[in-house]
Amino acid sequence: MNKNLLLLLLLGVSLLLPNVWADGDGEEEGEETVSRIKDQLSKEVGIITAKALPAHLNQTVSVFGKLRSIPEHTYQVHARFSGIIKSMNCSIGDTVNKNQLLAVIESDQSLETYKIFSPGSGLIIDRDGNAGESTDDRELFKIGNFDTLWVDFQVYPTQQSKVKAGQTVQIIVGENLVSAKIDQVLPASNKPFLIARANLNNKDNALSPGMLAKGKINTRILNIDLAVKKDAVQELGGRVGVFVKEGEVYEFNPLILGQSDDLYYEVIDGLEKGAEYVVKNSYLIKADILKSEAEDDD
Repeated sequence: MNKNLLLLLLLGVSLLLPNVWADGDGEEEGEETVSRIKDQLSKEVGIITAKALPAHLNQTVSVFGKLRSIPEHTYQVHARFSGIIKSMNCSIGDTVNKNQLLAVIESDQSLETYKIFSPGSGLIIDRDGNAGESTDDRELFKIGNFDTLWVDFQVYPTQQSKVKAGQTVQIIVGENLVSAKIDQVLPASNKPFLIARANLNNKDNALSPGMLAKGKINTRILNIDLAVKKDAVQELGGRVGVFVKEGEVYEFNPLILGQSDDLYYEVIDGLEKGAEYVVKNSYLIKADILKSEAEDDD
């Protein structure tokens, strides 16, 4: 059977093909919370189950910030003595190594030439001067090393008691997802927030200073006796719960839920440990039950 047709059946347009879900035993009490689906059909439409087990809840604090270069990794290169530029050996965009020759200058005082070498490795991000010009007191080169960047997150008063140095943070920058640790929590001058700073490895140069970042700082790990995946939870008849599978029967189990993280809910009551419940495409089962109720009302 075509998969699209199967989905249409689940979503309530199967009036021309009745009893597709039935196993031939007829109606049973409480079927408003029960759906019977053949295992082969469940597989074809992507209904997936898992066992309800203990879990670790990673409680987080959401923060926002910006990437910046590290001051110690930025070099501003001037001439030691004023004079005439004899040669400029590097241009904007060039990558240089520490102690690489950058320029040759003829001193105004001694009329002798001297060389300027790079104080560190990095990328030439600015250059000011050409051969024959006077150095004056201008900055001849600016070199930046972006192999490592800082990301400074703003932590507001309601969050500050939860955020500490050493905590893990998951960081989203554009389409990049990276993990790091909070190295420092610092006051921000004349600002109503603290700065939580993390170092980012940027050896592949995928990130740039100035990019906006979103972070989730892991503030606490809770060991939960029983948990279900958030994607599994549905609302039916004004109650929240999951669909528990026994054989080819899927029954809605109302739950009392507790604490949560991005992935799981704590189950306080309503489910036994080891119960097999639907973790993917549970909305299809809900749609089938609602369709059956609508047919009964007709």
